[in-house]
Amino acid sequence: MTASLVDSIGWTLLHFSWQGLLIGSTCAVLLALMRNTRPEYRYNLACAALLACVLWPAAELALRLHDGGAGAAAMRFSDRMSAAARGADAGLAAWLQDQLLWIVGFWSVCAALLALRMAAGLAWIGQASGAPLAGPEWQARAARMAAAFGVTRPVRVRVIENLDSPLTIGALRPLVLMPASLMSGMPAELLEALLAHEMAHVRRFDYLVNLGQNAAEILLFYHPAVWWISGRIRIEREQIADDLAARHLGEPRRLARALSELERFQFSSHHLAVPAAGGDLVARVRRLVKPGRQALDWKAALPALGLAAACVSLVAHAGAGRASLEPLLASVKPVADFSSCAKPLWPQASLLAEHTGTVTLSFKIGTDGRVAASRVKQSSGHVLLDEAAREGIVKCRFSAGTHKGKPVPSWMDMQYVWSLD
Repeated sequence: MTASLVDSIGWTLLHFSWQGLLIGSTCAVLLALMRNTRPEYRYNLACAALLACVLWPAAELALRLHDGGAGAAAMRFSDRMSAAARGADAGLAAWLQDQLLWIVGFWSVCAALLALRMAAGLAWIGQASGAPLAGPEWQARAARMAAAFGVTRPVRVRVIENLDSPLTIGALRPLVLMPASLMSGMPAELLEALLAHEMAHVRRFDYLVNLGQNAAEILLFYHPAVWWISGRIRIEREQIADDLAARHLGEPRRLARALSELERFQFSSHHLAVPAAGGDLVARVRRLVKPGRQALDWKAALPALGLAAACVSLVAHAGAGRASLEPLLASVKPVADFSSCAKPLWPQASLLAEHTGTVTLSFKIGTDGRVAASRVKQSSGHVLLDEAAREGIVKCRFSAGTHKGKPVPSWMDMQYVWSLD
């Protein structure tokens, strides 16, 4: 793995710490506001949030690997967020840069282990697909039920030992795995209710969505927001399947009785499949028996307060920034005196990684010829290089800009090229 690739992956992973927090807080607030809407709407919102958790860092990584002018310009928002977090001090960025190899290595090892766990689950599913078929009566019931749900694919019911909850596996050739203990110990009308729940998963291709969730959890395992959003997807998915099954049966209470029976059994741990025991069983039973409006949980106010505080902080910071960035008219622009300062120093980590690029900086020059404010106008694509150029040129003296012969504070732009030639 090259130094440039490590750098790109490492900074992408670090930036996702605040990106995931922003997505998770926004999702939590919206889900709280939508608590009494249909579960399909909440499910779609949670899926969109998880997709955003994947696409945002993926897009940033692509831009960083591109390492060109257009990519650097598009990355300025992320770079400014990280720069604002550490303030004018680049020490934290330098320390993180030194640790990127360890960060990426730790992420790679953990992601590989989780991928092996997923592969083991897929292998178990492959073995389970060869389990004995249920009796002809249950195959006929499954066929009739699939037709009623509008499922055109053949659905088979198989019986498996050492399983505590019905599971749905497969997409093109879906299978419903029924525990042998349930087949022998639960009344047929309750088993039919659980089968209807699983048929709802088959109709909605939930198995494929669940695989996508597992892939997102592997790549972004280190962020709690990803696990929380994925958990909400599973909760809403089970409620949707409950509603579809209850409408098919015409008896919500029968499905509630069937789910209550599952409490006697240990929940399944095969997260690659879609179990009937997913989510909070007690809450699902209560919802089926006595549906009603949900009160706002005080815990939902926490992400709302955090998001509001972040927005107020950003607005205040932006207001201060606009006040300090107002262009001042000067008929004669400031001129830098490079003999008054040393050449910006290469950051050691950037030098080792052989980073290069051109950064465009803006400086507000006071009437005394000193820099009063500065900012990165267009990034070089590397935060350390941007900060090193800014900090180096800030130490220079300037000839102040003038208007009608009088010195006035004014802004000027300057480019600095980092080249190894």
